[in-house]
Amino acid sequence: MRRMLVRALVLAASAATALLVGTASAAASVSEQDPVFDRPSGQVEVMVTKLSHADATARLRSSGITWSSSGGCSDRNNPTCTSFTQVNLATIQGAQTLRSASGCGLNVTGGTETGHASGTYSHWNGYKLDFGLNSCISNYIRGNFAAIGGNKWQSGSGNIYFLESNHWDVTYYNCGGC
Repeated sequence: MRRMLVRALVLAASAATALLVGTASAAASVSEQDPVFDRPSGQVEVMVTKLSHADATARLRSSGITWSSSGGCSDRNNPTCTSFTQVNLATIQGAQTLRSASGCGLNVTGGTETGHASGTYSHWNGYKLDFGLNSCISNYIRGNFAAIGGNKWQSGSGNIYFLESNHWDVTYYNCGGC
């Protein structure tokens, strides 16, 4: 009984959200999915919205965020490309939030292309972006987020910013307050 009540509440909240979002979602050209689904094990999981490369680049461009690749390409299966195919909507929104909050220029140098480390919250699975280094964004991250050791900083929303040798590797668990 309790499980049915929880499911009904989640579905009602989903319906209310869909009603509020209305035509904005329809115009987004995003492949929307139900925000939850029931697994055979009885667990309820949150679904993520995946974007096409074209939709992600349009969103980045609208926020003044650039991207580049050493190969000058966007093929997800080529490690010298920078691809956004199957990136999470929240990841792109997180980059937009960072750009807006910091006022700094951002250049994405790594997306969902092959060649990065694997894992649940990986580049391939749409949770990570790499940003080129610049003093503005480095100072913003170091000055506004909590140092958590190992060249890592955590934003108030829980996203992790890892300073690697020549770029910021960012894990977006959410949109960062968008």
